[in-house]
Amino acid sequence: MTGAAKSLSDLAALLRHDFADMELLKAATTHSSLVKGKGGRPTRADYDRLEFLGDRVLGLVIAEELFRRFPAADSGQLSRRYNAQVRRETLAEIALEMRLQDYILMAGDLAAAGGRENPAILEDVMEALIAALYLDGGMAAARRFIELKWWPRFDRKDASRKDAKSALQEWLAKHGRGLPVYTVVEETGPDHDRRFTLMVKVEGYPPATGVGSSKRSAEQKAAAKMLKELQGE
Repeated sequence: MTGAAKSLSDLAALLRHDFADMELLKAATTHSSLVKGKGGRPTRADYDRLEFLGDRVLGLVIAEELFRRFPAADSGQLSRRYNAQVRRETLAEIALEMRLQDYILMAGDLAAAGGRENPAILEDVMEALIAALYLDGGMAAARRFIELKWWPRFDRKDASRKDAKSALQEWLAKHGRGLPVYTVVEETGPDHDRRFTLMVKVEGYPPATGVGSSKRSAEQKAAAKMLKELQGE
């Protein structure tokens, strides 16, 4: 097993919150590889349940702020801005900016394989930290942290840009074509470093494939390739 490079008190200071229950913070930074006992039963808390809650807290705060900040935006525009803020890439980017990987507790073999820099793990820990803030200090504590890290991103040029899947679907609808069909071609790699190959098919055209660390990112890459081919006709 391996510990983190920095202490939880350092992380609490980084989050700008004085935790009454430091066990919440410990759980939020603990990967399941450290807590599995005999029969697969956990021996102590990890971030699995917390990231479930944190995802919902983040989503509510982001959705509410977008609703207030962009009163002239329609639901489609709000959805694009929302998706840009809660996607894995954004959470992982914020986590790396904070050097969050220095605080994650995980098994030594997983850490040696690059687990602390894995976007999926960084996303989960970020969501778990938001849940820990919420449970320890209420919505005000969670919102303060989200404001600090997310608000500067709202006005970026790409914050309201259509993602590739949405753009592909709109192009097909505009040209009277049927909906695209996505299928998983292959899943490879260990649990902490999965690679997904997805294929998108559009009737009358050769399929396109994309590879990513999640099914969502692979779908986006496949859709981008397909759209490029269609627009290049």
